[in-house]
Amino acid sequence: MDTHNLIVMANRIGDFFAAQPDRDEALAGIAEHLRKFWVPRMRSEILAVLGTDAGAELDEIVVAALTTHRARLEPAPAKA
Repeated sequence: MDTHNLIVMANRIGDFFAAQPDRDEALAGIAEHLRKFWVPRMRSEILAVLGTDAGAELDEIVVAALTTHRARLEPAPAKA
């Protein structure tokens, strides 16, 4: 999937959860939404842009959610 589109979608999710008064709940909500509704490949791609030039397009709340909840978002390793 196009990385730019993933960033746009992630920022829209972040906009929705940013309205929550509790920041920790907002970060968890963003991460949970991504975990539930994004396939592993999409989650891997969005995590890969953190700290890159492309990742600069991510809203701060999305970066915080991805960073804080990275372990929950990383796809499980393939079973041998």
